[in-house]
Amino acid sequence: MFDLDRWQEIFSSIRSNVLRTVLSGFTVALGLFIFIVLFGIGNGLQNSFSTNFFGDASNLISIFTRSTSKPYAGMQANRNITLNNRDYEEVIDKNSSEIEFSSPRYQANMMVKYGNESGSYQISGSNAEEQKIEDREILEGRYINNRDVEDSKNVAVIGRLIQKDLIKNGYPIGKTININDNNFTIIGVFSDAGGDWDERMISIPVSTLQKMKKSSDTLNSIYVVYDKNLPTAQAIDLGEKMEQQLKSRHKIDPEDEGGIIVRSTAENMEDTIKFMFVLAMIVGVIGLGTLIAGILGISNIMVYIVKERTREIGVRKAIGARPRDIVGLIMQESIVITVISGIVGILIGVLTLQLMGDSLEAYFITDPGVGKGIISVAFFCLIFAGALAGFVPAYHASKIKPIEALRVE
Repeated sequence: MFDLDRWQEIFSSIRSNVLRTVLSGFTVALGLFIFIVLFGIGNGLQNSFSTNFFGDASNLISIFTRSTSKPYAGMQANRNITLNNRDYEEVIDKNSSEIEFSSPRYQANMMVKYGNESGSYQISGSNAEEQKIEDREILEGRYINNRDVEDSKNVAVIGRLIQKDLIKNGYPIGKTININDNNFTIIGVFSDAGGDWDERMISIPVSTLQKMKKSSDTLNSIYVVYDKNLPTAQAIDLGEKMEQQLKSRHKIDPEDEGGIIVRSTAENMEDTIKFMFVLAMIVGVIGLGTLIAGILGISNIMVYIVKERTREIGVRKAIGARPRDIVGLIMQESIVITVISGIVGILIGVLTLQLMGDSLEAYFITDPGVGKGIISVAFFCLIFAGALAGFVPAYHASKIKPIEALRVE
């Protein structure tokens, strides 16, 4: 391996046969290039899928109501069902061991004023855990906390675009806005990856909004983030259990598809996992195919190279070269070509993905890229294949008798 004469001989052979070297290296570089780009695009598709379908907490259960569709327990159909604080407390208490975060939600559109500016915005009455459920980032100040809810304080956290609409470029924290003729102190500003709609919302303590609505204990919905370690089937069961608990409280037929509606991301998770698995398999098979094509290409070329050098091998054996020296020389040359070509293929592939960036978002591909681990595995597989591609024909050639090798035209 560290024989200087052998290295000189290898590079001399490469310089003497540039076209042959380029052709053998091209298949390796092309295989790795296609492999990296395909895997990068596949990862970009998965990134887009995750971002678009799971923008908020990905382990989320949403509970809301509709009119009942069936009579039950002496009550008529088409009853309007309304959630309340007690519903929220019971559902959370009974299932606390499987819940990470939860928030009651009461929403209303109200007129908001600041100085000479005004506009109608959605007001969300909730608790401190809404921030984690909605995956909001605090830009200034803080979010509402449990003490704000307990004391029904007139405090508000506003979306980034509301600050832009009403307060313009002024510092918002501590300023007073008027919501439906009630003064609120701004305690924070948030951004939300959900987009403009979510950033034009105002969150206040749910207890405060309920008092503004004549001391009502009404809720529009309940949001629950279940333990992310729950298996998918168990998470689905949790949502169904909550649904039956609330139906029992409100005397709704357990088979009624109306009344209490529970939506769980776990219900779609199985299909999502299957889709992403199939996508990964397709990309993997195509990528593996390109690597195999590169391996076959260099194998065929190495067979041709060894056959072309049969007379040379005969001369070497005639002057005393051992079979292992011949095999080692050809294998080393094959590995050198594979390594250099592989590095070129990797660099071009990674550069291509970087140039793509987010330019393919219109095609549902976001942040395409490949991890170093995948690249390393593919690279070392090709090196092994290159060594094997050189060994097999070289081993057979080393067994030829010198007199037979010298007769080859």
